[in-house]
Amino acid sequence: MPIDLTPLNLRELDTLIRAAKDRYRTLTGRAPAEKVRRMLAAEARRAGYTLEEIFGPEADVARPAPKARGRRKRAKVEPKYRDPDNRRNTWTGRGRMPLWLAAKTRHGRSIADFLIPGVARLTPKAQPATGRRRLVKRR
Repeated sequence: MPIDLTPLNLRELDTLIRAAKDRYRTLTGRAPAEKVRRMLAAEARRAGYTLEEIFGPEADVARPAPKARGRRKRAKVEPKYRDPDNRRNTWTGRGRMPLWLAAKTRHGRSIADFLIPGVARLTPKAQPATGRRRLVKRR
């Protein structure tokens, strides 16, 4: 919100600065509205009233909506796979496999053929549980 201060003289600027400082002190010195609302509601309950009885039916409507939580942004990752035919086609290995890589692996090539040398290694898959011992109780 840029404000054009060029037409103001020194006295007007001083007045504006003082007014801004007063407003800043007022806003930072008071309690948050939700805290005051809780205090008023508690005091009204102690006296045997509700906020609607004191302030009218619009008192409950004025409550602010809860803030929506945003999704956490994942860290940026260097590409792990590159298309040798088109160097701009890259993939980090996260998410769905891109169409260019899916098409090439469908035609018999391995995904390891597209690893960027010196940068990436294949991600090891989880070991199957077939070779493990299992404890069986006998009766």
